[in-house]
Amino acid sequence: MPPESIDDGLSRNVYAFGFTSLFNDISTEMAYWVIPAFLVSIGAGPAQLGIIEGIAESVASIAKLLAGYLADRMPQRKPLVVAGYAVANITKPFLGLASLWWHVLIVRFFDRVSKGLRSVPRDVMLAESVRKERLGAGFGLLQTMDSAGAVLGPLIAIVLLPRIGLRNVFWAAAVPGALAVLTVWFAIREPRHTIPGALQSRAGRTLRHFGFRGLPASFYYLIVAVSLFSLGNSSDMFLVLRAQNLGIAARNAPLLGLVFNSTYTLAAWPFGKLSDRYSKPAVAAAGYLVFAATYLSFAAGASLSLIWVSMAIYGCYYALTEPVLRALVGASVEPQLRGRAFGIFAFATSLATLVSSIAAGELWQRYGAAVPFYFSAALATVAALMLVGLSAFQAGRKGVERQRA
Repeated sequence: MPPESIDDGLSRNVYAFGFTSLFNDISTEMAYWVIPAFLVSIGAGPAQLGIIEGIAESVASIAKLLAGYLADRMPQRKPLVVAGYAVANITKPFLGLASLWWHVLIVRFFDRVSKGLRSVPRDVMLAESVRKERLGAGFGLLQTMDSAGAVLGPLIAIVLLPRIGLRNVFWAAAVPGALAVLTVWFAIREPRHTIPGALQSRAGRTLRHFGFRGLPASFYYLIVAVSLFSLGNSSDMFLVLRAQNLGIAARNAPLLGLVFNSTYTLAAWPFGKLSDRYSKPAVAAAGYLVFAATYLSFAAGASLSLIWVSMAIYGCYYALTEPVLRALVGASVEPQLRGRAFGIFAFATSLATLVSSIAAGELWQRYGAAVPFYFSAALATVAALMLVGLSAFQAGRKGVERQRA
């Protein structure tokens, strides 16, 4: 068993990563939900928002693929995780100096690159820190702490905005960011892992082979389904922009994040544990259908009260998919291939999200605010059906194996 197991079957590392995510997300969410209003204040619109988020996600996708390659080959992954948290939290406060939309792009660029470099090795370290049958609970706890920070972040922003203004909120976000870096530096322990000889012999050579072989067909089917969904999963900033378009005041934008993340926080761990007992693809498919329903309500130009309700329900989508899909990836491949699998998974979804954010901005500009939301809902529904098919396939295979036994 990995570093110092706790009585509930989770390890010290899981809780340490949880507190790191708590502090980091407080910092991130203090800034994130006010960026759309900030962009409007400096003369930018949906097209610029799409470019910013699209480019940010594209560089993140490359960073995640590289990080996945390195995670299977590095004797120690912690330095990459620490560096990722440090770079993000050093650059984020500089949003306070932005006066043009491309200044925001530069900050988001570094923020996403650093997230890409840390996310995959962090997920692999977490997967190595818990027993396989507890993966759902481990990732669920991580997401619960992450989303708890995402609740506190907007709440702090709501309190600070009328007192110190938009720009100083960005600077204030440096405080919890520093706590995140200190936590990951001092509290995380490197789990023991073995680098297979074939991989170790190639360590240090040029990265000419990222190793797409050796992974099961069911893993790639999952990648196709999730990538299809991600083509419609544009940045959540478009939800904020649409809410403002429908009449929600800019000063209440952080409150949207608070409502959404409150549901997410309450549901993430229970849904993660639920996926340890029931079909993970089926649980994730339910999340995609929740996403589709939320986007349909935004597309239809629902009443303001329904927008608030939809944002609360939207948190269930994240709780049903974020920890569950990562647990599914971790459980679907051999332990020595998890870095590669998480890297491919993150690369494919981020690349699709690049297209979705740019496409959402263009669809909004050319055909109106509702069109990108209808488009996203349709893709989510198709992806949900694909995951239901994967769940049925896995159930059938388990039945055959039981009969043979």
